Amino acid sequence: MVNSTYIQNRFAYTRPQAIAWADSYTLSGGLFIPDGNTEGEDFLILSDHNRSEINFTKQRIENKQRMISGTMRSYHIADKTNVSWSWEMLPSRAFSGDPGFDSSGIQTYSAEEYTADGGAGGVDLVKWYEAHQGSFFMLLAYDRYDKFDTAPYAHLQQYNEVLEVYFSDFDYSVVKRGFTTHDFWNISVSVEEV
Repeated sequence: MVNSTYIQNRFAYTRPQAIAWADSYTLSGGLFIPDGNTEGEDFLILSDHNRSEINFTKQRIENKQRMISGTMRSYHIADKTNVSWSWEMLPSRAFSGDPGFDSSGIQTYSAEEYTADGGAGGVDLVKWYEAHQGSFFMLLAYDRYDKFDTAPYAHLQQYNEVLEVYFSDFDYSVVKRGFTTHDFWNISVSVEEV
């Protein structure tokens, strides 16, 4: 079972990769953690290797109507978020072989790392996309505004937002064929909140 130690040992730097996908998640000790046993099947830690900016588009779902007096009245239903980003020259494989992460997130085999942070390669992303026609959870780690947060600087080094999402677009192209171990891909992803 994945725990906070596993996730922290998978960080390449002092902060986690910006995005993780998971079938489910838990809240453990105030931390959002992907839930499951197998990385790549139950959850996927995405690479920041040549990743573009993460674009957030807010969509307000409401019913606006003009009254007889000419003023506008709005009935707010919900705000939903669309998120999109891309990678350029992302290695198709994160490692040269099975990295064999143990239960504490430490690599047990000496597989060569191709992505800068050990996050998912292109093949892993396509596999996740093809296996998820329904919704899944997206864990995000970035400096965000939360009006209810009493310690805003305490959450920068963890996943601090969770959205349940569907894929709305997923495109990839093989840009450069590598030697015998991996290729380089450009990938574009868009998801929309449930």
